[in-house]
Amino acid sequence: MITLNNIGMKYNLGVERDNSFKQTFINILSGKHRKNKKKKEDNFFWALKDVNFHVDKGEVVGLIGSNGAGKSTLLKVVSGVMKPTEGSVQVNGQISPMIELGAGFDMELTARENIYLNGAVLGYSKELLDEKFEDIVEFSELREFLDVPVKNFSSGMTAKLAFSIATIVDPEILIVDEILSVGDIKFQEKSKNKMMEMIKGGTTVLYVSHNLQSIRDLCNKVVWLEHGVVQEIGDTNEVCDHYYKSQMG
Repeated sequence: MITLNNIGMKYNLGVERDNSFKQTFINILSGKHRKNKKKKEDNFFWALKDVNFHVDKGEVVGLIGSNGAGKSTLLKVVSGVMKPTEGSVQVNGQISPMIELGAGFDMELTARENIYLNGAVLGYSKELLDEKFEDIVEFSELREFLDVPVKNFSSGMTAKLAFSIATIVDPEILIVDEILSVGDIKFQEKSKNKMMEMIKGGTTVLYVSHNLQSIRDLCNKVVWLEHGVVQEIGDTNEVCDHYYKSQMG
């Protein structure tokens, strides 16, 4: 259902930005411009390098690794938000990415208005949103704040609203980045249960989390990344144990 072939993603750090005439002149006198040319390649780094794996229909695959390992970048490549520098991605099925919850909101608009705006961004029709409106409001637990501008929401409230909108349909492929930590403990449990419903319904899931217990509970396979390179792919408990020992050792 998802196949990644030799995926590489290179970023330009843009460390040096000597754009002014004065700065250029100073650099020439000091010889810094020659050093910059030599170190030009140092301004690039590989967020992902030679990543290869396959996800079958109905699989729930966890992505683990330290901060900066490339997990979120990989999700963006799979969901089509980013184009890889090298390699190719093959995806067969409709994707619902939950990577940056609330990114499609207009903070000046109310929660009610953003349900329709964000739903449209996700490709939902007005008819579907009309039909599912009460379900969204009920799940979000934000009924009394429907006519409040989202700019006045806490980050947890914004994430709850976004999650409630994003999960009104059961997609073929779900791309998830740390969303089960949104809101309070009660809402986290609701989010987890909602994901379990999707999984039982046959949804294919790519799931990033630093919570190893959540990975163990939800995933039947795990990909461990460090510095953009795959360290291990395999059984959930086995890979999680190896990752945990590497972090604690």
